[in-house]
Amino acid sequence: MLLDAPRPKESRAHDTAMGARTETGAPPKRPLSELEQAIGYSFKEEDYLRTAMVHKSYLHDVPEFSLGSNERLEFLGDAALGFIVSSDLFNEHRDVSEGQLTAWRGALVRLSTLAEVAEPLALGEYLYMSRGEEAAGGRARPSNMGRAVEALLGAVYLDGGLEAAATVWHKALGGRSIEQMQAVLSGDYKSQLQQFTQAHLKATPVYRLVNTSGPAHAQHFHVEVVADNQVLARGSGKNKQIAEQAAAQQALGALTSEEAADGGGDDEAEMELERS
Repeated sequence: MLLDAPRPKESRAHDTAMGARTETGAPPKRPLSELEQAIGYSFKEEDYLRTAMVHKSYLHDVPEFSLGSNERLEFLGDAALGFIVSSDLFNEHRDVSEGQLTAWRGALVRLSTLAEVAEPLALGEYLYMSRGEEAAGGRARPSNMGRAVEALLGAVYLDGGLEAAATVWHKALGGRSIEQMQAVLSGDYKSQLQQFTQAHLKATPVYRLVNTSGPAHAQHFHVEVVADNQVLARGSGKNKQIAEQAAAQQALGALTSEEAADGGGDDEAEMELERS
């Protein structure tokens, strides 16, 4: 099971009362019931919501805390979000190519976009974290906010299913348009990738045209980006510049994901790459 069996509300209330006397971490500044109101969803099992709001640092301060961190829920929420966004884009933009759909999905599910979604929810106010993380600005740290959105969606998925998670996502997303997504994608991913590969791989990325497709008046270009003798990613677009930016974006996403999985970089360095 992802979480321990939910406890009765009376037991949770008792834990909260006891925790007020014994915990040394930084608990939420606002009641989680306000977050339920903000997202338009009431949890049947409140421990799913509580766990979604537990930053891993909190367990260093309060090792006896009865719930784990939100990292496993992040994993689940990321998968659910990827499906929801893919389904939305596929159904709403039937004349858009696979490459463009992939780019739009990437713009929507990246941590920096999720942090923007989290901001009007004041999600940082609901997090459990260590006092050190809070003092260092953890309640406003974009990576914390983005991951909390993923964990929250994972919690909703467990509690109410995929349809409930999709409803919460759409409410949180609001009126974000394709134009806004394109603005996110307009960042210079090639420069960001070069900075990353030079710092981490000691290599400069090279872009190679793989092939072109389509009629002469509407060609589509397919490129791959190579660094340190390995193909990092491929991208496509209506001209080589767009294709190279798409390849760089895909490479950045893969490399930063690998680094996060290996524990090889801190949150602020990761978010510096993701800003555009």
